[in-house]
Amino acid sequence: MMDVEKAIPYSDSRPAPRSFSPITQAPPLHKTKSATSAVIGRVASHLTTRSITNPGPPPDGGFRAWVQVFCAWLAIMNTWGFVNSFGAFQPYYEEILPQSPSMISWIGSTQASLLFILGLFSGRALDAGLFRPTIILGITLQLVGIFTMSLAKNYWQLLLTQGICTGVGGGLFFVPVMGLVSTYFAKRRGMAIGIVTSGNSLGGIIYPLVVREMLPKVGFGWTVRVLGFINVVALVVVIAFMKPRLPPRNSGPLVDWDALKDRPYVLQVLGFCCLIPPVYFGFYYIASFARDELHMPYAHSLNLVILINGSGIPTRVFIGMIADRYGLMNTIAVTLFIDAICIFSWLAVSTLPSYYVFTAFYGAASAAFQALFPTSVTTLSNDITKTGTRLGMAFTVIGIAALVGGPIAGLLVKGRGGYTSAICWAGASTVLGMGLGVTARGLKYGWRWKTIC
Repeated sequence: MMDVEKAIPYSDSRPAPRSFSPITQAPPLHKTKSATSAVIGRVASHLTTRSITNPGPPPDGGFRAWVQVFCAWLAIMNTWGFVNSFGAFQPYYEEILPQSPSMISWIGSTQASLLFILGLFSGRALDAGLFRPTIILGITLQLVGIFTMSLAKNYWQLLLTQGICTGVGGGLFFVPVMGLVSTYFAKRRGMAIGIVTSGNSLGGIIYPLVVREMLPKVGFGWTVRVLGFINVVALVVVIAFMKPRLPPRNSGPLVDWDALKDRPYVLQVLGFCCLIPPVYFGFYYIASFARDELHMPYAHSLNLVILINGSGIPTRVFIGMIADRYGLMNTIAVTLFIDAICIFSWLAVSTLPSYYVFTAFYGAASAAFQALFPTSVTTLSNDITKTGTRLGMAFTVIGIAALVGGPIAGLLVKGRGGYTSAICWAGASTVLGMGLGVTARGLKYGWRWKTIC
């Protein structure tokens, strides 16, 4: 056989072998640095808003703005909707855990409290241009909390997962999401925020509905995992489509000490501290009352959790329009008066039909208050540059009140007076909160009831 190398004659015209020295093949150093800087710049542009310049006035509508509303609506459904669904878990935990109702309430109240308190810090991340890293961190923590909750076997594991982990996660992304929506709207801001907050009520329908249908069939673990998968789908959409439109801006101080000298502001915040605990007493114990006092099966009692949340959807959407016409402070005062009447009427409930009627009215009245109270705090600030600081201060104090509301109600329920004592406490606290709010309105705008404020 002919040798292969001899079969190919050598030609001097063939190119000389190329040197493969790494020195001769490496790109110039300055080009490497510029390419690296470009990659870092592209990554940073997706994580921060430092590249945004001259965003212009709020579009007040349009496809992109309404996409932000939809995404925020999903985020509120996955945070406050999950919190308002704790009434579906409270009676179930009372059956499977040795702890008292008061101890069990700490799970839900811790979750709600952290959503309020952490908003003081997470809102500043939006101002600093760190919207995307903040919501990604918060969403990750919330999902970790839900999926580890599905593995919980005792009270302390539920407190750490459902109470603390999901509360921290939700607190990190709920305020930046709400703040981002407000940057896209001016004249239609009230309507946009009203639509967003309706996600609260819809979440309060979806989560108990899933629990009611799946808990008897697949057990607690897989029921909670399904709730987690719902959140995964919704929150991936939030991460993908929410886009900040403003560049970073300086945040105000954490505390405005002058606010402590502002009597209307102080009275209003103290009033809300009296009002928030009764709200969560109603949402957390609505199903427990049906089971304990009216002997309703657990699965059927979850219909009341769905009803108390669902009846608030139209209220949340339209109450802002009413407030725009008749005044925010006037509207919230009337809302609280109706709320107090509803709570005291709970004492007369003795049949299932009457309980369904009470639940529908109470859900609508409490939803109106929840939709209005953040905005009512901001209206009392004379300096618009301090609005965010004062709202953060109010949320922190209100968060402490939310923390103790459920456990106090649980102690009263298991006390000598039972649900009667708890309902009377909730009604009296609502009346006190309404009185403080009306006083704040009078000191700020005068006592004439015809004044639109």
